[in-house]
Amino acid sequence: MHRLGARAIMAAIGPCIARRSYEVDAAFVARFLAQDPETERFFAAGARDDHAQFDLEGYAASRLAGAGVTRIDLLGVDTYGDAAAWYSYRRATHRGEPDYGRQISLIALPRG
Repeated sequence: MHRLGARAIMAAIGPCIARRSYEVDAAFVARFLAQDPETERFFAAGARDDHAQFDLEGYAASRLAGAGVTRIDLLGVDTYGDAAAWYSYRRATHRGEPDYGRQISLIALPRG
């Protein structure tokens, strides 16, 4: 986008699962660390042995910044933790619910 003349690239990371709600297994962690040992900062000890909590929002923000995004807004909303306001595939799966809601993302490139 910079090569095409963009002066500033902005992004917002909307509602997503928060670290406190997103526990992953050791194989998940290993895949990230194998690609980039610096990603260790996005993992914290999990509630179960051989598990970790993953900061998806922080990881996404870091990747965006590394790609040259100059402004990143984080909503800090945990979709798993607020069932009244947000759908969560993971929450629905944990509860054994037969279905879950859908969400959508949008990317807009203004002209002019």
